[in-house]
Amino acid sequence: MSSWRELDDSVGEAGRGDGGGHAHSTLVFRGLARSEYTHMSGLARLRGDYAAVESHLIRNFRKYAHRQAPGPTLWDWLALGQHHGLPTRLLDWTFSPLVALHFATASWPEDDAVLLAVDCAGAHELLPEPLSELLAAEGALLFTTEMLAKVAADLPCFDELGGERPFVAFFEPPSLDERVINQSSVLSVLSDPTFQLEQWLEEHPGLARAWLIPPEVKAEIRQRLDQANITERVLLPGLDGLADWLRRYYSPGSIEYGGAGASMSGQEERHRQDGRMAG
Repeated sequence: MSSWRELDDSVGEAGRGDGGGHAHSTLVFRGLARSEYTHMSGLARLRGDYAAVESHLIRNFRKYAHRQAPGPTLWDWLALGQHHGLPTRLLDWTFSPLVALHFATASWPEDDAVLLAVDCAGAHELLPEPLSELLAAEGALLFTTEMLAKVAADLPCFDELGGERPFVAFFEPPSLDERVINQSSVLSVLSDPTFQLEQWLEEHPGLARAWLIPPEVKAEIRQRLDQANITERVLLPGLDGLADWLRRYYSPGSIEYGGAGASMSGQEERHRQDGRMAG
């Protein structure tokens, strides 16, 4: 990409697609502030035999956070855990390319950034029959937590649906707070915790599109986003987001380059060094 305008036109063209019976774009987006980073889940970042501790993480999170009561299903609790930084197999996405671009440009000003888009409708054409039939019956683009629970009450049941072929499902989290709403949040879940998004994308190359954003364009996009009020103060409502925005805005060279940045989970300090959306 050589300019904001070129990127904006390219993203718009990718979002038009063939319609597929959907009134709006079926793309979901993720932003990486450094092109060298991967879309590895928070669970996989634990290293070691991380899949073996997944159930323990979830069980203890539910036990100690029981007063939060995000909803009745396991999927509600997974969304809540992801939202607050629990290592899960989920990844954060957004329907808004501008939101994803915020997280791609709010940090590491001298490094290339990446904007990734995946066609969630195309991905859902590859779902196991019980899940695809449920989506068709509901006439929905994405799952809700309640819909997922109808077919798979827990992760072992979900994983068994695909057999030996991992699949990815996209679902909308419950409106836990304004952050979820303002970011147009979407979550993805793979049916194998040891199978990462990059592997899935390699097997289904026609469903994704990535844009490499060089530093000079990154600076231009950052300025455009700030002018449009796509900032930490809006995307991370509350004092933490306000402080993040002020830190970046008043850092030397902040208008041209941006500052420390943030993550979609709101765990700004935790993700500052890796420059990625949460997950």
